[in-house]
Amino acid sequence: MTQRTYHVNVGSQAVDLPVVALGDDLALALLITVDMGVKFMETAGRELADILRPFNVDIVATVATMGIPVVMEVTRHLGLDQFAVLHKTPKIHLSDAVSEPVRSITTKGEQKLLFDRARIDTVVGRRVAIVDDVISTGASTGASLRLLRRIGAEVVAIGTLVTEAEVWKDALGEDAQLVHALGAIPVFRPDGHGDFREDWVG
Repeated sequence: MTQRTYHVNVGSQAVDLPVVALGDDLALALLITVDMGVKFMETAGRELADILRPFNVDIVATVATMGIPVVMEVTRHLGLDQFAVLHKTPKIHLSDAVSEPVRSITTKGEQKLLFDRARIDTVVGRRVAIVDDVISTGASTGASLRLLRRIGAEVVAIGTLVTEAEVWKDALGEDAQLVHALGAIPVFRPDGHGDFREDWVG
């Protein structure tokens, strides 16, 4: 198949994302936050913070790793200091973590979201916004919602740089109304002629 890119507006910023095949019948446009640069993330974080500001957020949470540049910039632009990270990779400080199973579209097999018990007080009883780079299947977002609510957080909004197709809406159900995005991208299917066609449903 022909290598291609996908042009998308992420808030006020236009970017060309590489389209990469995940298998014979699916390709994704990859937005890799750690490769986007400081200026891009600063602007995206400010614009996402502007969307989330009316929700009177006390703390912002994200899923590692690609969500970390997003949560840092959103937190900074909201004038907050602390943020919370849900991890997918076991670390020494997470041996007694609160966990929630999750299956991601870009990672093989089931994983667990892990939240450090020492950080529970930062979210309990507080108004939390979840932010991420991309919401695709809704699996990571749904697991984040379940974990944070289980430990006593009040999730008031979900912010993302882009949503991908529409599978996430069914996965999140009523919580889909909490989602606010700076842009939207499709997934891609082979068109039978060596290229891809856009699939906005997924």
